Parts: sequence; C-alpha cells; structure tokens
Amino acid sequence: MPMNVVLGISGGIAAYKTPELVRRLRERGADVQIVMTASAEEFVTPTALQAVSGRPIRSNLWDKEAEASMSHIELARWADVVLIAPATAEIMARLAGGAAPDLLTTLCLATEAPLAIAPAMNRVMWSNPAVQANRRTLEERGVRILGPEHGSQACGETGAGRMLEPDEIAAAVCGVGLTPAGEGLLQGKTVVVTAGPTREAIDPVRYITNRSSGKMGYAIATAVARQGATVIVVSGPVSIDAPSGVTVKRVTTAEEMYNATHTLIGDADIFIAAAAVSDYRPAEARAHKMKKDARSMSIELVKCPDILASVAALKNAPFTVGFAAETENVRDYALGKLRNKKLDMIVANRVGDDCGFDLDENAVDVYWAEGERAFAKMTKIELAHEIVKLVAARYEQTRGAATPPGLAIISSNRKKS
Repeated sequence: MPMNVVLGISGGIAAYKTPELVRRLRERGADVQIVMTASAEEFVTPTALQAVSGRPIRSNLWDKEAEASMSHIELARWADVVLIAPATAEIMARLAGGAAPDLLTTLCLATEAPLAIAPAMNRVMWSNPAVQANRRTLEERGVRILGPEHGSQACGETGAGRMLEPDEIAAAVCGVGLTPAGEGLLQGKTVVVTAGPTREAIDPVRYITNRSSGKMGYAIATAVARQGATVIVVSGPVSIDAPSGVTVKRVTTAEEMYNATHTLIGDADIFIAAAAVSDYRPAEARAHKMKKDARSMSIELVKCPDILASVAALKNAPFTVGFAAETENVRDYALGKLRNKKLDMIVANRVGDDCGFDLDENAVDVYWAEGERAFAKMTKIELAHEIVKLVAARYEQTRGAATPPGLAIISSNRKKS
C-alpha cells in the first residue's frame, strides 16, 4: 500500500523547493496531502502544489465545508507520517510549546503518526539558544529532525540552516533513513571521496571535460557522513552544494585532484574514487584563445595521472573503492580494472544518453575479489546508502576486527537489491 504523507509547508524561502519534494515523494509511491500555513502561500502557490500533488490544498482551520466533518481529525488519522518542510523557527516554537493556532499545528497535536521536520532558516537563527532548546525538546519527544545542511543561504550568508535537498528528505521519509550521529557503521573512520569531472584547459576559454554532474559522488559522501565518518570530498567543478557535515576541497584539473588526494590520503581509512577524471589533457594549454583560421586542427594529448591506481599502490593504502563508467562490456572492463589496479572493490555502471550521467537515478554492479552484488535502478541517494553499507561491511571483513551484525557480505551468488 502507498504511504500517506501529510506535507506541512511553513513560511520560509525554502518553500520554493516543495513542488520538487512532492514529486520525489510521489516517485517513491507516496500519496501526498499538503497543508500550508498562511505565510507559506507568500512563497509558493497552492495552484502549483495542487498540480503536482493531485489533491486540493488545505490551509484554513476555519474552512466550514471541510471542518463540518472534522477534517483536521480525518487528516491526522489518514497520515502515516507528518512531514513539515520547510520548518521555520516559528513552527518549531509552536510545536515545542504545544500551540495550535492553525490547521497544521492542530493536526500535529491530533495525530498519532510519526512527525518529521526539515528545518530551514538563517544560520544565526538556527544557532540561537531558543531554537536549539526547541530542537532538543522536539527530539526528546521523538520528532525526527532532518538536517539542516551547511551551505549558501538565500540571505547571501553561508552556514548551518539550509534545508536538506528534496531527494534526501524524500529518501529519509520513505524508508532509506538518515543514520543518527554516533550510531553509524563508519563511526570514527576517515573517508576521502573524489567527485565530479575535471577540466583540462585547451586555451583560456576552452577545455576538455566529461558529462559527470557529481551527483553520485556527492550522494556517496552524504551517505558516508550519515554513517558517522569524517568525510573529505575532493571535488571537480560541480553546481552542487556541499553535503551537511562534509569538508570539500575544490579543484579543477586531474593534476590538482591528484595532488589534493595525495595530500589528504595519509589519514584515510577508506578512499572512494567516484570522480570522472580526465584520462588525457592537452600537452600545452595555449596562452591566448585559438582562432578558427584553419579548416582542421590537431591537439596533442598526454596522459593524466591515475589517481585511483596511485592510491591503491601506496604502501599503507586505505581500503580503495573505484568506479567504472562504461558504454559496453561493463562487467569485463570493471573486473579488469579491479585486478589491474589492485582495488578492494569497484562499482560499475553503464553510461550513455539514457543512463548514468546527469540523471537522478542509477543502477550498478559492485565487484570485489570474492564476489559481487547487483543493485537495481533507484535514486542516487538511495543507491549511495546501499553502496556505503556494502563498503562498510567489506571494510570490516578485511580490515576491521569483525563484520558488524546484519552486514554479512553477499558471496558470488548475485542478489538484486
């Protein structure tokens, strides 16, 4: 049966993301009923939300037609979960104080369903002692707090208070979950992740690159952080904000990524190479823009440093996980890369116009020396959580004292997840 989600929207600028959140929830099979506060309607229109949810929007506690049948009680009983996103400082205060001046807070008091909130506010507001006291009160009562992230904010400042991205909220609400701090499978470990593409300059205005968006690498970093690890992402040029609790070192070229990785790798327990690093670069970048005078043009290319192989070859190498994006013969190429580069594990997927790059979903096969496992298509954040759990299990089996309970490695008998 589909999950019934009451989505409460309060009046923060992050409300503009809620149509996308509704779409993400519905993609996971949820039925979504939206309840808006009056101030939320200043940021996103009921018309847009009704279009994406397929249900009339509720906002008025004193709607005589709806309340004739005690509709707020009906909504409270219908819900399998009540999610408030964005949750402003005001709505958190109302919930902590048990106030019910509007439809949303009234049904929160009247429901027996689990309550989750995704806070979103200015960084100074989030750190205010009153807001943090309300957060602790809500957590003690069993309210699930999703985020917030550290990142750029609408006010132009940067810090903690940015609402989690819709895909991650939907994944948490619909069952993937965000591992509570201090209870992760990689607690106490340091993990270095590479993500995104690299760019190799031809001249001041042109470069060689690839189609990597960085979504998979950043999803991996998010999943690793949720499992309690200290995470450092060495990132090529992407348009993705840093995940919450993750340090990002930004680079442009393959050589810069190589140098940054080797600077950071000494303290790492695990290295996950999810970046799409350029294999070749121009032998010499022109100082000025090349002109199209000739009918044809040749550019000499030379090999870029192999970051993955170089890390795996270190004397005290971390547990090393590679990625293989292939257009054909995916299994053969991935297994060859696993053997030739002496990796501990490799994640392989087919890429092309219809899969892999730029998309929010992916399907992969994971290989290691003694076995393999296949993961069917799912969102990249969901897939990242599954991959990271498998990496944690394999790490413990080969480098740790023992395999954590419930994390036995699947052998060479393939299993779809």
